[in-house]
Amino acid sequence: MRIRKYDFDYSRRVFMDKVAKGAAGGVLAPLWPTVGHSGEVTKAYPDELLSIEMYTKGKIKPGDFITAANVDVVKDLLDPICYKQIKEMNRRIKIKESIKDISKMFNHRYLELTLKNAGRAKFSSDGNLWTDGKEGDIWIGGMPFPDAKTAQEACCNISTSWGRHDYSQYVIPCWSVGPDGEQAYFHNLIWFELQTTGRNDGNIFKGFKDKLRLNTALFTGPNDVKGSSFLSVWYYDQRKFPDLYGYFPAFKRVRQFPTNQRFEPLVPGMALHLTDAWGAGDPMLTWGNFKIVERKPMLGPCADNWYAGHHPNWYAPFHGGPKGKTFFDKTFELIPECIVWDSEPTGFARAPVGRRRTWSDARNGTMVTQVTYDRRGELYKQIEFGTGQMKNDKTEILDAEGYPDWSWHTAQFHDIQSNRITLIRHAREADGYKSLFIDDGSAYDKFMTTSAVARLGQ
Repeated sequence: MRIRKYDFDYSRRVFMDKVAKGAAGGVLAPLWPTVGHSGEVTKAYPDELLSIEMYTKGKIKPGDFITAANVDVVKDLLDPICYKQIKEMNRRIKIKESIKDISKMFNHRYLELTLKNAGRAKFSSDGNLWTDGKEGDIWIGGMPFPDAKTAQEACCNISTSWGRHDYSQYVIPCWSVGPDGEQAYFHNLIWFELQTTGRNDGNIFKGFKDKLRLNTALFTGPNDVKGSSFLSVWYYDQRKFPDLYGYFPAFKRVRQFPTNQRFEPLVPGMALHLTDAWGAGDPMLTWGNFKIVERKPMLGPCADNWYAGHHPNWYAPFHGGPKGKTFFDKTFELIPECIVWDSEPTGFARAPVGRRRTWSDARNGTMVTQVTYDRRGELYKQIEFGTGQMKNDKTEILDAEGYPDWSWHTAQFHDIQSNRITLIRHAREADGYKSLFIDDGSAYDKFMTTSAVARLGQ
């Protein structure tokens, strides 16, 4: 039994000291050395940070729902917009036990590389990421900074490899809900990500050493946007904006677009913008003034939000808002440590955002939630991101090595000023496309060139 001197106040003092000193994660022991030895986070944190029941002194326990009636008990564990959603918009959140096994928070190969390459990631004088700090030696794979000590390192853990697979193909149904609580728009989006460097297989795709990833977004419905597609060619140099190409069936040609206009909807009606992807939808060095604000526990959706087997297309039920359609049902857990960091859009002269605040899970580096503020400092938008293993009591998706795969499950984009929200899910299939993580060698020619984008729209 652990001595109870490690109460919440003890952890809070340790977190404050770590922020002041620029130290890495963990309270009772360094987080990632502990993970490397045991595969669990248990020995790095006191029981009070791994049990919502102990943290709240019995007021909340696994299986309970957070509602307007009890949300004030955990207000300090929520971002301000999530608190408002529960308190004022009839949102509810189910609570589960915290994950302790680190393998459940990664796809297997990415975790192996993270452990193998720990300590080798360095920034050069221009701010870019290199292996062992040698300019020209591209990153060799895995999460660059598992023991993130700065906000830029926390950002790099997200932006270097969004989906943490060499290839990802997501089928994404998108529901956009108006302030009246009614569904205003529905879109089917197919999202393709091809990592060119920093890959799990150790290769450089087609020798594209100067590129980071290729990303195509294709709308397959409804008819007014069907065939619209966008190709982003990302540079390894994070000071450069991607090349952005788009195809609209009405114009029957591919056009190149300015890529610094990243705060506008992909298509009309959505609250999802290019800048929002994975909480790091812009090149890392087009943002600046990075700063860790605090380290703290947090409630977030890290598992048990994948509905395969419960719904044939992995859909989740809706609830909340004026018409019961504004939020997905979700399961949250107590995250023992989040890195809370701020950044500002220094590369965007006309950005409507003045500052963004991101909560990164110290256990696996993913974004839990992000809140942006407008130029006046007023709350503007929330991005809430749910991740976890693709496994439940009914079925599981296995990777090529036979391990349960991992990915994002849900996301929501809530413009609090207009009170419009877009909800997206990682679905099984739609319009002839399936979600998958294996490239049979044809993905580049099918989806990642300007001629491919034109074919997709026809």
